[in-house]
Amino acid sequence: MYGLHIANKNYSSWSLRPWVLLRTLAIPFTEHQHFFAPDNSAFRAFSPSALVPCLTDGAVSVWDSLAIAEYVAEDHPRVWPEHRAARAFARSAAAEMHSGFSTLRTICGMNVGVRVRLFDTPPALIRDLARIDEIWRYGLANFGGPYLAGGRFTAVDAFYAPVAFRIQTYGVGFDLSAEARAYVDRLLAEPAMRDWAAAAVAETQRDPGHEADLARVGDIIEDSRAK
Repeated sequence: MYGLHIANKNYSSWSLRPWVLLRTLAIPFTEHQHFFAPDNSAFRAFSPSALVPCLTDGAVSVWDSLAIAEYVAEDHPRVWPEHRAARAFARSAAAEMHSGFSTLRTICGMNVGVRVRLFDTPPALIRDLARIDEIWRYGLANFGGPYLAGGRFTAVDAFYAPVAFRIQTYGVGFDLSAEARAYVDRLLAEPAMRDWAAAAVAETQRDPGHEADLARVGDIIEDSRAK
């Protein structure tokens, strides 16, 4: 059975991707959670990069979320869409999320248990959201929905799952199309996403770095996290 090493569910968008993929596709795995610390060097005990997520499969370690999806797909082809055109779109869109959208990542770090009023919404953030909206509308229109590459949840949906939490936290979806808004609601309603969110708000561990990043970009207007 796979082992999946993740960090705080409140903060770790990278951990969410493979976790929600495996859970939604009912692929068995054992979860190993480790909380962020000022020095994450202890993560090297299970991850060669000292980063999460990291998938273990016997002696094999896979320490990148996109690489994890590809590795798991070798045993479970349903990780990606069946049809070639949909699969090409899904891989391209997942790769774009994996390497892009730096302004969204910088300003809107994942913090599931709070609601935030941003001090500013710079043009670069609006452009990131507009591009995401474009990707979502293309996938939904061309592959039949209700998921981005067709009728079932695949890796591309998992890679955009953290965006749904970010939109919920920061309320930055004011310019999203109706199709994109409906897709956000669909992701947030997924049982695995609801389970992740419940665990996130139950965490009492706070990471000073993530909290400082949040304080720089906005005011917390609601905090549902356990004390």
